[in-house]
Amino acid sequence: MAATRKPLQSLLSRVSRTSRRSYGAVAEGRSSSSSSSNHLINLEYKCSAHNYHPVPVVFCQAKGSIIWDPEGKKYLDFLSAYLAVNQHSKNRPKDSLSSRAFYNDRFPIFAERLTSMFGYEMVLPMNTGAKGVETALKLARKWGYEKKKIPKDEATIVSCCGCFHGHTLAVISMSCDNEATCGFGPLLPGHVKVDFGDDVGLEKIFKEHADRIAGFLFEPIQGEAGIWELLVSQECIHLFLV
Repeated sequence: MAATRKPLQSLLSRVSRTSRRSYGAVAEGRSSSSSSSNHLINLEYKCSAHNYHPVPVVFCQAKGSIIWDPEGKKYLDFLSAYLAVNQHSKNRPKDSLSSRAFYNDRFPIFAERLTSMFGYEMVLPMNTGAKGVETALKLARKWGYEKKKIPKDEATIVSCCGCFHGHTLAVISMSCDNEATCGFGPLLPGHVKVDFGDDVGLEKIFKEHADRIAGFLFEPIQGEAGIWELLVSQECIHLFLV
């Protein structure tokens, strides 16, 4: 048993050394990667946020447990239940869905299209509303600390009562609904709430917390609270940006 384990440990050690968090971009001159896979991997690295470090294999099509890259190289999928299930169609090989543990030939093109359309450097897509809001809060705080120079751990998010963004702890910390918050404390700090449509109250908050505000999160049309007109003065916007 010991004799068998030693070569296995040696192999795993070599794989770990060569693959440790180095999957963001393909190094120039690496002969093991083809030009098409190279292009897609580098396109994803350029146009999407680096929140995953995929195995440097590009899904092009799949059937059963077999996947192919754009150059026709065949792989046996042993990672199907990692992170999210890879779904491989039996009858339509190109209609396959890979987890972000791998690259694929669709997402880099999607990311490039979105960044070109809206003029942003990178895109970070989310597949649920709550994850989208949580990610927006993280990005706002990151921007506040790095660009606005808000002191550490003092970033403030302003939100409106009557909002509904999901059921996570950060989201209910923005809620004024007792049913949503009762029994789940302590709520997360760094949130200031204002009544929806109260431009006077909002302006007061922006004046009092201007140097700590990292973001203002609101629904132009509140799905659960009904349709209300939202008034945001130009002065409020100016106070937030400076």
